[in-house]
Amino acid sequence: MASVQIATLTRSVTRVDVDEVDDLRDQLSGALLGPSDEGYDEARTIWNAMVDRRPALIARCTSTADVQHAVGFARRHQLLLAVRGGGHNIAGNAVCDDGLVIDLSPMKSVRVDQKKKMAEVGPGATLGDFDRATQAFGLATPVGINSTTGIAGLTLGGGFGWLSRAHGLTVDNLIGAEVVTATGEVVRANNRDHSDLFWALRGGGGNFGVVTRFDFRLHEVGPEVLCGLVVYPLAHAAEALRRYPEIAAKLSDETAIWAVLRKAPPLPFLPEEVHGKEIIAFAVCHIGDPDEGRSAIEPVRHLGKPYGEHLGVQPFVAWQQAFDPLLTPGARNYWKSHNFSELSDEVIDVLVRYAGELPSPQCEIFVGQLGGQASRVSPSATAYAHRDANYVVNVHGRWETGAQDDQVIRWSRDFYRAAAPYATGGVYVNFMTEEESDRIRAAYGLNWDRLVRTKKKYDPTNLFCMNQNITPR
Repeated sequence: MASVQIATLTRSVTRVDVDEVDDLRDQLSGALLGPSDEGYDEARTIWNAMVDRRPALIARCTSTADVQHAVGFARRHQLLLAVRGGGHNIAGNAVCDDGLVIDLSPMKSVRVDQKKKMAEVGPGATLGDFDRATQAFGLATPVGINSTTGIAGLTLGGGFGWLSRAHGLTVDNLIGAEVVTATGEVVRANNRDHSDLFWALRGGGGNFGVVTRFDFRLHEVGPEVLCGLVVYPLAHAAEALRRYPEIAAKLSDETAIWAVLRKAPPLPFLPEEVHGKEIIAFAVCHIGDPDEGRSAIEPVRHLGKPYGEHLGVQPFVAWQQAFDPLLTPGARNYWKSHNFSELSDEVIDVLVRYAGELPSPQCEIFVGQLGGQASRVSPSATAYAHRDANYVVNVHGRWETGAQDDQVIRWSRDFYRAAAPYATGGVYVNFMTEEESDRIRAAYGLNWDRLVRTKKKYDPTNLFCMNQNITPR
């Protein structure tokens, strides 16, 4: 009898009868794709071009029932299983070689209950899908800063962005989830039902099941906010960064200021002769009264002689998409990240040094400001533990061709090592590359043992292993 060769959880190979594969295909309301099917290459392609994997099968799920069938098929045959939401994760765990991929990207629905200030969100939705739907009612919840990011992966890793100082992390605003467990059971997880699973989902990654619906609390935001950029020469970066924490400490929770060190993109408000030069840009977002916001961010406009600035009131949806042109899919990406409770002089020296040695025009180092409400939650309240991180620094290596792989990766790693003595030791799990398995415990900190116990309960065979993996032992 004809069969399909598929990788197993132990990375060996098994053969599954074609009849069984056809049965799965018949059960799905979505498509089941193999390497010879139309749409296969598109379905296996994800944001980071360094990841080029060829699954044996891709189940493009359109419903919770589809996910149940696919999980059951993987469990029966103990198949290597990956789960794709938006496909934006830097580590590329959304796809696997030779195994089965559960592709959730068709499940994009976003339903807003304006009266209850809640949203029900499908796991294939992007941040852009989410923002457009919620901002139609002047509502939002904290998510990331790139609209093509998937809501599922962002949330399961913690999630933070412009609204986190005012309203906490993404997981702090998750109030419930529908989950297909490793047994194929569909459960509701919230503070009352399966509360241990709900706790683990809020920062523990995709280790515990396939979330087929997220329920979020929403807040009144916008639809217009004060936001924009102030851009300085890199020569001003050291002094500007030394003054930055003083400015940040005086901000209300309604204001967030991030710093980005990179080569200047061709922004229309910058003189043409500045394009391609090393810069430090301060990105600001204030969600309260614009006049109060202008007073709060005024010091950022006087950290030296700027190349240019673009500040004003604009739709929050537009600001959420402002950095998309710098983060388009199809480039090669490699990241290294640290958490910091403070930006010491030593850290600033490292930041400025490596910003002056950018190996590619697309490389950047960004400093994301947290604190505020995100820091007022107990480290044990959710699986995301790093409430002491006032700043998250991500070294974003980004380039176009394989010929630069060694150069950019070496630069990223060198920065990581140079900055490590001044960091908290924690790390944001969504910024970790596939190779960083030695940092998984650091990503979960004091919550590690509880996560292992939860993993044992809900996924004792480690069916959900294509992630920053918490092994059930």
